[in-house]
Amino acid sequence: MESEKTTLKLLPNGPILVSGGFELLGADGAPVALDKPTVALCRCGASARNPFCDGAHARVGFKG
Repeated sequence: MESEKTTLKLLPNGPILVSGGFELLGADGAPVALDKPTVALCRCGASARNPFCDGAHARVGFKG
């Protein structure tokens, strides 16, 4: 069985969408439980749910 291709998509002034076959590891190296096939990772640093996006980029005016 072949792994599903991992895709990263940078949204204008927003998060990075990650989908496909991937494993997300925390700072301690332990796997982070994911409940969706696609996750949005914060790029602005203002999310209260890091490493996940919570929409804070719009509030802080993130440009990237």
